[in-house]
Amino acid sequence: MGKRGPKPTPTPLLKIRGSWRGKTRADEPAPDRTRPACPSWLRKEAKRVWREVVPQLEAMGVLAKCDRNALARYCQTWAKWRTAEEVLIAEGDTREVKALDRAGRIVVMDLKDRPEVARSMKLGDQLLRLEQQFGLTPSARASLTQPRENRDENRGKDRFFKTHAG
Repeated sequence: MGKRGPKPTPTPLLKIRGSWRGKTRADEPAPDRTRPACPSWLRKEAKRVWREVVPQLEAMGVLAKCDRNALARYCQTWAKWRTAEEVLIAEGDTREVKALDRAGRIVVMDLKDRPEVARSMKLGDQLLRLEQQFGLTPSARASLTQPRENRDENRGKDRFFKTHAG
């Protein structure tokens, strides 16, 4: 039987959120925080997504070298989703189902969703799960905060409430 309950939140995310639990996990592995190399086998469109998202993840402090495979899956899935969406844009969401009537004429019997509709929805669900893992959705970011030393101290009303040691 597998482990029960929700998956534990990674310690770096707990620390970014400012959670006290982030300070209690001394035995969790600390991944190498260097930028992972873009796999050469990615689709052209997936490589473009890689170049866009990696700097964003680095800036958020959530990217590690060991995230390479998960990030590659995200980029490939995004490229496949985009391909399905391009077909739907060009061809529409539905297709005509034709048949012969009794007189032997071709008539439209029904409209059905194109296969790309289901593919796009399935890939979209996969993308959402991966985006949530990396903090790439507004709701995933809502629980993230930057540690005080990473914030711009001259932003907002915080600049008026600086604490001075001494």
